[in-house]
Amino acid sequence: MEQLTYLLDTNILSEATKSKPNQQVLAKLREHNGCYATAVTVWHELHFGCERLPDSKLKRQLASYLAMLLQEGLGVLPFEQQAGEWLAVERARLMKEGYTLGFADAEIAAIAVANELILVTRNTRDFVRFSGLKLENWFDEV
Repeated sequence: MEQLTYLLDTNILSEATKSKPNQQVLAKLREHNGCYATAVTVWHELHFGCERLPDSKLKRQLASYLAMLLQEGLGVLPFEQQAGEWLAVERARLMKEGYTLGFADAEIAAIAVANELILVTRNTRDFVRFSGLKLENWFDEV
C-alpha cells in the first residue's frame, strides 16, 4: 500500500464530476491514487451538495460517484483530539492577528496538520495563514 501523503479538498475531489474537468488534476489523481484521503468535513460538503439537488440524473450520478470513491478505498479522516487542540491554538493566534477564518476550512486544515498530510486545494488563499500547513494546488502545477 502507498503511503498516505495528501488530504484532498472538496474542489479537488469534485473536479472529476465536471463536464470539462481539468486534465492536470485528473492526472494527479491517477498518479497519486492510494496516497490520498479526505477529511470528514469535505465528505460532508460533498454529500450536502448532492442532497440539496432535486431528484435528477445529476443527483444520481453524483451519489454514484461518492459511493465509487469509497469502494475504491478513499479514506475519510475524522476530526479528532490532536486536530482540535491544534485548531484551538491556531484560531486564538489568528484572532489576535485580526483574522477570522471559515470553520469548515479550519477543520480541514487541522485534520491535514494532525495527520501530517499535504492539503491539496484550489483555494490555497483560504489556508495560507495556518502555521505548519503544507499546501499544493494541482490546478497550478505543470
